[in-house]
Amino acid sequence: MSPMRDIKVQVLVEIAEALSASLDLEESLNSILKVLSDSLGMKRGTVTLVDPLTNELKIEVAHGLTKNEKKRGKYRIGEGVTGKVVESGEPMVVQDIETEPLFLNKTRSRKDLKDRKFAFLCVPIKVGNKVVGALSIDHLFKGNISYEEDIRLLTIIAAMVGQTVRVRDLAEKEKQAVLAENVQLRQQLKGKYKFGNVIYSSPAMENVLEAARQVAPSQATVLILGESGTGKELVASAIHYASPRSDKPFIKVACAALPESLLESELFGYERGAFTGAAERKSGRFELADGGTLFLDEIGDLLPATQVKLLRVLQEKEFERLGGNRTIKIDVRIICATNRDLKKMVKEGRFRDDLYYRINVFPVQLPPLRQRREDIPLLVAHFTHKYNKENSKRISGINRAALDIIMAYDWPGNVRELENVIEHAVVLCQKELISPRDLPANLSQQAAEIKTSGTTLPKIVESIEKQKITEALEQYKTQRKAAVALGLTERMLGYKIKKYGI
Repeated sequence: MSPMRDIKVQVLVEIAEALSASLDLEESLNSILKVLSDSLGMKRGTVTLVDPLTNELKIEVAHGLTKNEKKRGKYRIGEGVTGKVVESGEPMVVQDIETEPLFLNKTRSRKDLKDRKFAFLCVPIKVGNKVVGALSIDHLFKGNISYEEDIRLLTIIAAMVGQTVRVRDLAEKEKQAVLAENVQLRQQLKGKYKFGNVIYSSPAMENVLEAARQVAPSQATVLILGESGTGKELVASAIHYASPRSDKPFIKVACAALPESLLESELFGYERGAFTGAAERKSGRFELADGGTLFLDEIGDLLPATQVKLLRVLQEKEFERLGGNRTIKIDVRIICATNRDLKKMVKEGRFRDDLYYRINVFPVQLPPLRQRREDIPLLVAHFTHKYNKENSKRISGINRAALDIIMAYDWPGNVRELENVIEHAVVLCQKELISPRDLPANLSQQAAEIKTSGTTLPKIVESIEKQKITEALEQYKTQRKAAVALGLTERMLGYKIKKYGI
């Protein structure tokens, strides 16, 4: 192999390495031109690409040109040597640029043409069959020596550049698609979590949501109080998506779900080497929520050491990552939630009073489900519809006996427990309506205990009779069959139906 061929092979190897070393198009193209300059004695070099918006040729990267010279390098397709190459898709060689009328010298960078002669070599850059630009170099004039080998080498390099441009365009399209998807998802989230989608009919919830609507447009810290399962996260989301920060991140942290050793690093992030296993730097939830809202769920579970650091962030709007000394400024709205009695915890010394006053700027108290029973039928209908879709069922609703049980139950797990019960019932139900047999066994037992406690024996008997008759009528469809199943005459059954208003 000749020395010149060895050089060209080495050039291709170096260019391939340059292209694989970075995903940044400009950085890769600059590396290519530097290789050409160092290895082939190139005086100047440019990669010119077609702007898809203006259909104009612009110098993307250049070697041996100043910023102003590069800026002046704009061509229409078909204009000058570069424009002709892009238009025709064929390479061109100008052996003496001083005598070539097509060579326009738009960059005005060839001030030394009188001293030394240069040839201009230009090859098209293609993606598939489409010409997307041109690669050109200034080469010392060789006289009558052929530039065929140089053109062949530049054509190979231009093909490599074309692939790099293709990858860049694909990455840009993917990025735009992701951005568009994010916008769409944010719009969907706004719709999903708006106040109008909170299901209720009770005055208690109306008062709560009206207060939440009023605080949403402000920057005030909100403390949402309520038992587990009452919907604190749903209200926090609605506040965020009704605020001026709705297009920014809504980041959630479940304080009770993380051990103290991990919680601090999750909140504030850490630097590489901050602790064993910290192989690289990681941003914390505060950084991720910058410009948006951070929701700290079950804040009452924070230990004193983390409470101190959290207080500083709330007051100063700044913090340092674990293992770092650079102060990071943030703009984050805080919404907290807890099912604990923070006032009592403050008195007992288990929660800092200064942190309590800092987060208790605008408290919102969510009522338990047992205090808003008017909402239960609406919630039952909503969850039935939801789990119908998930399980491909066509259950139209719930029968009166099952609803009576649900209405009588005390719901210690609140809305979350109700949702789990309806999912359970939808999965089991084989008929058009959910019946008591589809409900968890403990629910009927506890509901009966609650319903009958403090009542007389005749009332208890009436309640059981009414429930059994209702179930039999729904199962057997006719009074005659129901009466046989219950061990009654049809006349006796008719009397009881009238008596109980079934």
